[in-house]
Amino acid sequence: MSDTDARLHAALADRYRLEEEIGAGGMATVYLAHDLRHNRKVALKVLRPDLAALIGAERFLKEIETTANLQHPHILPLHDSGEADGFLYYVMPFVEGDTLRDKLTREKQLSVNEAVELIRGVAAALDYAHRNGVIHRDVKPENVLLHDGQATVADFGIALAVRQAGGTRLTETGLSIGTPSYMSPEQAMGDRELDARSDIYSLGAMLYEMLAGEPPFVGGNAQAIVAKILTEAPPLVTKTRQSVPPHVSATIQKALARLPADRFPTAADFASALLNPGFTAGTVSDFAGRPKQALWNPISLGAVGLATVAIAVAGWALLRPTVKSVTRIVMGFAAGQPIPAYYGAPTDDRLALSPDGSLLVYQAGTNGDYFLVVRDLAQLEARTLPGTEGGGYPAISPDGERVAFLTRGQA
Repeated sequence: MSDTDARLHAALADRYRLEEEIGAGGMATVYLAHDLRHNRKVALKVLRPDLAALIGAERFLKEIETTANLQHPHILPLHDSGEADGFLYYVMPFVEGDTLRDKLTREKQLSVNEAVELIRGVAAALDYAHRNGVIHRDVKPENVLLHDGQATVADFGIALAVRQAGGTRLTETGLSIGTPSYMSPEQAMGDRELDARSDIYSLGAMLYEMLAGEPPFVGGNAQAIVAKILTEAPPLVTKTRQSVPPHVSATIQKALARLPADRFPTAADFASALLNPGFTAGTVSDFAGRPKQALWNPISLGAVGLATVAIAVAGWALLRPTVKSVTRIVMGFAAGQPIPAYYGAPTDDRLALSPDGSLLVYQAGTNGDYFLVVRDLAQLEARTLPGTEGGGYPAISPDGERVAFLTRGQA
């Protein structure tokens, strides 16, 4: 037993007897424990020591109070939480049986009826939580417990509690809230203000895997998966498994829509569509599905006269925390000469992905006050690139070291 384990056992000895470690994840280690006060088995989760030290006991325990009040047949309740000798922990019932991940590992694919029944239970739990102001943020097969043919969702709101308590300092731990294969595009982009539709995306991704045998987007690492989520259209489950009914496939497609506005507004709507043979997904926005040649189109400046396009080449080392100076190169274009312009979806010209899929540069800002932001897709937070005010059309150099972008002005 390590010194840390020995200290943990001693710290909890008056309330819980730790019997064995039964799992470990990005945020916590899970133990099978015996609740001495109530003489029962429980699942006790201890936050990573570095994470606990970062967010602090008071803030975490305050945030976790919100989830303690959730009471629903498909939600695993929170029994207890606390701090002991620097360890932050929370306690849930110990459920005999498999997780959905265990079942998928063993069976790979589920029957349509079983998959729909299980996912509807998860959707019911999410709908109840959403109506009570709680977003799960980490819906995945590992967090779905199976017992007597019913699904129960665990770790409800824990990700939110950690996110809220840790704030922007979470990047210091290297922790990213969520699991890439089931992450909505907006969560992958680091949006802090997620709503119910982010969880609905995760529902769709999980049902897709239950029927197809793998998530809709797969890759060799987290960065590759996130890159696909952000740049590719979700595949149809019927391409992998033709026996899936059209309305079930349509339900998954709508849940996986890139734009939150194109998804189901509630988890209850998602569950209802699965029982409606007449349901069709309708039209959803998908800039990744547009022809690539539409990205650049020539336009004539006509009587505008001489125009200038400032091409700013940023010499940032994107993989390093320090930022180098920015060099601007201004080029003139004669009247009538074509310059790049874009006539596609409104967001296509605002982002660029590095060749290795690890970095995303995108235009951000409001009310015409725009600038460029870079995000390492392995991290949760993004950072503004100095000197890019008014920039658009970002492009990343093949070596991932520099960014070029365009701004317009008049001579």
